[in-house]
Amino acid sequence: MELKDKVIVITGGAGGLGLAMAQNFAAAGAKLALIDMDQEKLERACAELGEQTEVQGYALDITDEEDVVSGFKFIVEDFGKINVLVNNAGILRDGLMVKAKEGKVVERMSLEQFQSVINVNLTGSFLCGREAAAAMIETAQQGVIVNISSLAKSGNMGQSNYAASKAGVAAMSVGWAKELARYNIRSAAVAPGVIATDMTAAMKPEALERLEKLVPVGRLGQPEEIAATVRFIIENDYVNGRVFEIDGGIRL
Repeated sequence: MELKDKVIVITGGAGGLGLAMAQNFAAAGAKLALIDMDQEKLERACAELGEQTEVQGYALDITDEEDVVSGFKFIVEDFGKINVLVNNAGILRDGLMVKAKEGKVVERMSLEQFQSVINVNLTGSFLCGREAAAAMIETAQQGVIVNISSLAKSGNMGQSNYAASKAGVAAMSVGWAKELARYNIRSAAVAPGVIATDMTAAMKPEALERLEKLVPVGRLGQPEEIAATVRFIIENDYVNGRVFEIDGGIRL
């Protein structure tokens, strides 16, 4: 699929990986619908990208079904179609499932801590994927859905909630590829490793150095490298139902 004049929806599009993707796609002539909870960041991103292409921001709660349904209707009204959805929005609330000292459990991951991550990362991706696919079908558009998973999908200490959500996202990507191909809609996922974002920038220098040493290529990934992978998936019409691990060779 050629990006020029295609309408691309990006959740979590006002910063980090989402904004890097938006910048990449804007340079290729795509039109952008950015979804984010942070209204201020959304306005700044739209102002920046608006110098290159047509862009609209939508302050939606992707865990709220009614908000998502109405939001995607607004996007179709504003742009007339949807060609691509990138399910990028996600949160972290790390912690051990149980923590014990001297044979006594002193801490448990709360249900709220677990469920909040599932709600955003997995349920939000499902709701946006469902509405995007419906819009693509009803406007007779060639479509692509790209879900952002994580290397943590294989399981990672202290991330029961996050790992479960990202494993689910990867599995949905494969299932959707099989379901939606009949409507000329492809689906795939990207599972990034450790990427240089605001979160990693806030780490202690010594912790960051240890982390970098774990990556065989000797550095963190860049948001632009993830954006380039997502663009490859969109542009290559024979890519479907696959999860691309972009991690510099690290294995958790």
